[in-house]
Formats: sequence, structure tokens, C-alpha cells
Amino acid sequence: MSSDDHSIGLFARYLTIWVLLCIFAGIGLGTLIPDALRMLAGMEVAHINLPVAVLIWAMILPMLLKIDYSSLHEVWEHRRGIGVTLAINWLIKPFSMALLGFVFLRLIFAPLLDAGEIDSYIGGLVLLAAAPCTAMVFVWSKLVNGHPQFTLSQVALNDVIMVFAFAPIVGVLLGVTSIAVPWETLFLSVLLYIVIPVLFAYLGRKLLLASGRLSDVLHMMDPVSMAALLMTVILLFGFQGQQIIHQPLVILLLAIPVTIQVYFNSMLAYWLNRKLGGAHSVAGPSALIGASNFFELAVAAAIALFGLESGAALATVVGVLVEVPVMLSVVAIVNRSKRWYEEGLL
Repeated sequence: MSSDDHSIGLFARYLTIWVLLCIFAGIGLGTLIPDALRMLAGMEVAHINLPVAVLIWAMILPMLLKIDYSSLHEVWEHRRGIGVTLAINWLIKPFSMALLGFVFLRLIFAPLLDAGEIDSYIGGLVLLAAAPCTAMVFVWSKLVNGHPQFTLSQVALNDVIMVFAFAPIVGVLLGVTSIAVPWETLFLSVLLYIVIPVLFAYLGRKLLLASGRLSDVLHMMDPVSMAALLMTVILLFGFQGQQIIHQPLVILLLAIPVTIQVYFNSMLAYWLNRKLGGAHSVAGPSALIGASNFFELAVAAAIALFGLESGAALATVVGVLVEVPVMLSVVAIVNRSKRWYEEGLL
């Protein structure tokens, strides 16, 4: 192992510590230099923050470059994993989140919350759960050595389903007859995080393979990808630094059902894949896709339905804050349980 490989391995091993440090750094910067963070937060189109989008590109391109696009048809061999993920995303997650929101916010935490905002908080959580993640899933899949073709195919399939299923599911759970789906956010996200980077990676992979430089470029991009992940954490927590300082209790209470639903859905997907005999490289991304959320779409929909200063908008912000640290813990569980998982397949 080269010294570079060793340093990257050491860095990845303590990634949770670096993330925690970046969380505190982000909150600190959001408190100390709020104007600068507000300026960066304002650099967005259709609720998609452009600095964060650039960082996400840096995170997902290495994985997309590893995909052999000529073998995408082989994903059909993992159809059971696709079935598990679809069932979790569309038949379980939105409804389990609605139940958790009701139990925790309307029953357990009700005395600690503004009674007039409880419905709005629950609405925000439902919006969060009804939209599966698009971009960050590539990062989590890479960290669990997930099957790249499976991950890409599953994310693309979810995006297609989201166009048709998001509004009806939200409408049923919130009792709203007309859902103002933020189509601009949805389509721009798919364009930015799927269509453009996949085309870029497809062409880039062909050129790099022809020149024999693919492995060198991937090796060079690994530390860039990790650094982009940490910078994303700093920005996300920096953007919400003042919210965290001013409403710590509300954010903590909202984070509890969100965190529980992440663990519940991810572990259910992981266990179902094991029961059905799916490969670990499929079960890992299946669990992570099944649990993560498309927070840009949720934030945009919450603002459209409930207003910018609503409890729903605040609840979707909690999804932003929970995403990285909690999903990293799921990554750790998936990686450390690989032997247990594969022993169950024998």
C-alpha cells in the first residue's frame, strides 16, 4: 500500500470524527459570519443550492466513472433488490413517517411544541419521506462498495416514479386535494444529479479507458470526493447555524422521528435483501436508498404548501441536518455486518 492509500484509508476510517468536527465548524461559521453564509445559501436555482451542487458533483463523479455502462442490462439479475427498495420507498417509508410524526409530535412531544404548528411539522416530515434521495445516494453506495449499476438504475427508476407518485402519496397522507409539486426543483435535480453527470461520466470513462488513465484519475479523485463531503457538511450546517442556535429543542424533537425512520427503513431493506438472497453489494445501496430523503424537493414543496416560515419548512430542514451523520452511521452498520450478512446467504 502506498503512503497515499494509507492516508486515505486513515482518513476514511475516522470519517465520523471529521464529520462531527465539520458539523461544529458549520454551526460556528453560521453563527460567527451569518452574512457570508446567507450569501452562499442564496446562490440557488429552484431551491437547489449551487455551491452544494458543485460539491455533490465532486462526490458522485468518481462512482459514476466506475460504472460500466455497457453492462447496465445485468441489473435485471438484482431485480429482488430493486423490488425491496421500491417497496420500502413507496409503500412503507411515507406511511411509517406519518405514523412516527403522529406518535411523537402529536402525542409524546405535544406539550413541548407550539400546538398551532404540529400539523405543519408532521406535514414537513411526510414531504421529506415521500421523496427518495437522488444525489447523495451515490456517495453512500460508494462507501459500502455498492453495486454501481444497481445504484444508478435504482435512483433513475425512483426519479421516474417520483414524477407520478409524489403528489398522490402526499395528498393522501396530508388530506390535501391539490399538491403544488415543485416541478422545477424535481426536473432540475434530475438534470443536475443524474442526466448531466451520467453523460459526462460516460464520455469521460470512454476517453480515460482509451488513454489508460482511468485508474489514475479515480485514485486522484478519491481525496477530492472526501473533501467535498466534508465541505458539504460545513455548508449545510452553516446555512442552518442560526436556526440550530435559536430553536435547538424543536430541531432535536423533530430529528428523533426522522432518525428512527432512517434506521427502521434501512435495516428493514437490509434484512429483506438478506432473506431474499441478495448480494451484499446490492443490499447496502438498497438499504441506503430506502432510507435517505430528497431534501431539496421536500423543502421546496413545504414552502409551496405551508410557507417559508412554517413548521413544515423547518421540519424539512431537519432532514438536511440528519442526512449526513445518520446515513454515515448506517454505512458503518452495513460495512461492519458484512460477514453476518453473507453467512446468512450460505
